[in-house]
Amino acid sequence: MINSPDSSRPKGEQKGEAGLEEARLRQQAIGVKLRHMFDEVVNEPVPDEFLDILKRADAKSSDSAA
Repeated sequence: MINSPDSSRPKGEQKGEAGLEEARLRQQAIGVKLRHMFDEVVNEPVPDEFLDILKRADAKSSDSAA
């Protein structure tokens, strides 16, 4: 019988390593998708209504500071 590199390890350990590799690949895929979603959100334009609210808040803070 020819010994393969994994033949000296118990079968449960081999399956465990395969499961860990699968989990790593799954986590990596999730990370890629999350980064893609984050990039999309960051690149979205700020709504005009929100910009107006910020301008009014800045105007109020400058008036109260003077």
